[in-house]
Amino acid sequence: MKRLYFLIPLVFLACKSNPTAVSDKSSKSVSKPLEITYQVKQNDVSDFLKYLSSDELEGRETGTKGIEKAAVFLEDFLKKNNVKPYFSSYRDTLTNFKSPAFNIVGVLEGTDPVLKKEFVVLSAHYDHIGLEKNKQDDMINNGANDDASGVTAVAEMAKYFSETKANKRSILFVFFAGEEKGLLGSKSLVQKLKQQNFNLYAQLNIEMIGVPMKRDYLAYITGFDKSNMAEKINEYTGKKTIGFLPKEAEYQLFYRSDNYSFYEAFKKPCQSISTFDFENFEFYHHVSDEFKLMDIPHMTAFIQEFLPAVTKIATSPTQEITMNK
Repeated sequence: MKRLYFLIPLVFLACKSNPTAVSDKSSKSVSKPLEITYQVKQNDVSDFLKYLSSDELEGRETGTKGIEKAAVFLEDFLKKNNVKPYFSSYRDTLTNFKSPAFNIVGVLEGTDPVLKKEFVVLSAHYDHIGLEKNKQDDMINNGANDDASGVTAVAEMAKYFSETKANKRSILFVFFAGEEKGLLGSKSLVQKLKQQNFNLYAQLNIEMIGVPMKRDYLAYITGFDKSNMAEKINEYTGKKTIGFLPKEAEYQLFYRSDNYSFYEAFKKPCQSISTFDFENFEFYHHVSDEFKLMDIPHMTAFIQEFLPAVTKIATSPTQEITMNK
């Protein structure tokens, strides 16, 4: 997650949302939750996350040798799972960074001849903040939670859709660089997509899901009241998957991750999902944000619980997720 200056509360902010977990509005067409037989494998989650947050990658700072290794790793993963490059290669060069840097972008074409013209974006940023400037025993900001955990979730969703072909809409899988530099990767990409008249339905961006919250819902969504996405995800999963987190509104997290670049460009439902609630993880942008502190069973269960939601988003005959007026 892009550096948060949240130690001093933003006193001028006020949450306009009713601080309840989900909207109690009745939907005109409430669907039954999907039953997903596909099982996310805990070992796959662990192995992927362990490498992406390893010392070998030196904190994955944009423009460094460490993030180059991460890029190769992600390219190989997409290729192995038969996710095609969206551009001429998986690498989407940033137009707004001084040295070579790349988003990694893959696509699975939708199976429906009409709906495949619409796109769902599943994304996370694979960059982090690199090495500490001052000499100390541990100098590597591994970024396991921020945001190797989110990248792992998106990668597992790519594997799921590749194997099941459960997407009538086309899905863009995006791993952003430059997020920690000011959302540079997403800002660069949306300019190109806008020029292509990219037909975006919705974006789910995944941020910091490595540890669970002690709440009666699994995760929160940024910009809770901007769309009906929370309500629809809960409908699709049949669970209290998404809740309202007051701290999210207080710190305006909707504007602090790569979903905002897409929202700003397309004015469509583009929101981030997270389980970092300012109480459950002490090592934000810290060298102790390491693999050993990540809760792999939680991450596996998180991904599994979201499969019905992302499947319904990718298959619903109409665009059920809409912006609130």
